[in-house]
Amino acid sequence: MNDVLKINKTITICIYGFVFVLSLVCITNSAHAQENVSTTTASPASVASENVVSKPQGYTIDQLESQTDKAVGDFVVGPGKTALTIAPGTSKVVEITVANRTGKTNDFILSVEDAEGSNDTQAPVVLLGTDTGPYTLKDYISFQQDTITLQNNERARIPVTISVPANADPGGRYGSVLVSVLSKKAVVSDDEEVTGATSAVFTRIGTLFFITIPGDTDVEGELQSFKTLPDKTFFTQGPINFQLLFANKGDLHLTPYGEINVTNMFNENVGFIELDPWFVLPKSLRSREVLWERELLLGRYTATVQVNRGYDDIIDTQAVTFWVLPWKVVLGVFGLLLFVSLVIRFIVKNFEFKRK
Repeated sequence: MNDVLKINKTITICIYGFVFVLSLVCITNSAHAQENVSTTTASPASVASENVVSKPQGYTIDQLESQTDKAVGDFVVGPGKTALTIAPGTSKVVEITVANRTGKTNDFILSVEDAEGSNDTQAPVVLLGTDTGPYTLKDYISFQQDTITLQNNERARIPVTISVPANADPGGRYGSVLVSVLSKKAVVSDDEEVTGATSAVFTRIGTLFFITIPGDTDVEGELQSFKTLPDKTFFTQGPINFQLLFANKGDLHLTPYGEINVTNMFNENVGFIELDPWFVLPKSLRSREVLWERELLLGRYTATVQVNRGYDDIIDTQAVTFWVLPWKVVLGVFGLLLFVSLVIRFIVKNFEFKRK
């Protein structure tokens, strides 16, 4: 009996020993497997890094997918405007895109200029070239390279860094990142064959940057006028064009918005136009034209505009009254009335004559 117990004990110890050794082997294999997984996970990052080496530093390039974007003889820069709020001593990175649709390989040059508004309603934004503006931004903007080469149908995604100094004053800063391309103008002979190239054509497109530095700022603006365009009381037909003139008297850009309601002579609402937000730079005037696309009009109308200044929920309200008298319709109605009156007069005269 004792011999049997000894044998069972020996077998049990062997089994536990075997299980212990097997466990150690499994743990070791698991550790090796984790090391292999870590190595495999790191590989795609290194491959992606190798793929970017041939691209300009900091830029990424992809192919245009839409057929409508390909080889139309121009290039596209986006977005048209970027508005950011950046605290002093901090920075933000945004992305602009340049798409080459010129049909050939081109070098695109990036530059920065300050921008400001003006009292010329036809020029809401004025680029200042090498001059420094009152709301300078050009020293705040940087990018890793100022030249990038794109083949046809390629699009570059370019990171742009805006860094605001720690001692910057509150208010608005305005500028533009300009993308330029130098191309050659083809010479066409008398038989309409291209013979070469002569003068260079310098084309540039800009994307605007509106930077707000928070703090104590002077915010002030108002709707100065609302009128028909041309400014007159009588029209012969629709549609009717309206003009709004907004003045920004502060040191921060504003984005007014609102609506126009049109009523007829019976005070019935016959028209509605929504005014999407538009920008007005500091110390400048901005004109905006809005078309009321209605043609069949007759009588007196009143257009009332309500414009939210874009701050403190202040609303400016103005109204303009005008008449629409289509001369062909008026002449036709007058002619019809004259004809009817003559017929009635003729009938009355003949009827009285017969009675006599």
